[in-house]
Amino acid sequence: MRFLVISDIHGRDRVIDWANRVCTEIKADGILVLGDITQFGPSEWAGKFLERLNTPSYAIPGNCDPPEVIEWIEKKATSLHERKMKLAGRTVVGLGGSNPTIFHTPFEMQEEVIEEKLKGLMEEGAVLVTHTPPFGINDLVPSRRHVGSTAMKSIVERFKPKIVLSGHVHEASGIVRKEGALFMNPGAAKDARAGILELGEECEARLLENLADY
Repeated sequence: MRFLVISDIHGRDRVIDWANRVCTEIKADGILVLGDITQFGPSEWAGKFLERLNTPSYAIPGNCDPPEVIEWIEKKATSLHERKMKLAGRTVVGLGGSNPTIFHTPFEMQEEVIEEKLKGLMEEGAVLVTHTPPFGINDLVPSRRHVGSTAMKSIVERFKPKIVLSGHVHEASGIVRKEGALFMNPGAAKDARAGILELGEECEARLLENLADY
């Protein structure tokens, strides 16, 4: 299965048009939405966004999404938040929100809460779909600080997922291969960035940029 992977929309309507065009061009089977659909709300905008996507979407909320966004995801998409399901024969585990930030955003959790929620869902070799990245990978901000989740890092080390998809840190888009795992941060969709994930027996990923004029 081929997925368009987007994150950090932050309420930009223009993302809908280019996401639909890209999905048509690449013949996407689905869209993975990694959170921050809104910019602190309104929650119903998330529903309108997901409803206007022409390709089946699988979504989690981000730290800038009010908790009510979860309800709209459940109405208009397939929610991966605190869920485990099968896609393309692989187990996919999802968790939205983020570890604590200096901005005190609407959907943050303490590290021990993140770890506890994921421990009950994870299995070895799964695809992990989260908003916040694991500490040390795709999480470097301009001040040269790593802001990823230490709990997520612990989960990755323990369960050794095959793929880890995350957003959150706009400046840290990239693809990293480490210890047999593929880590991708597609960048911020509000800045016309996204990724493509090929999910099957073999898994591949690539980044897309400058999509506003796609």
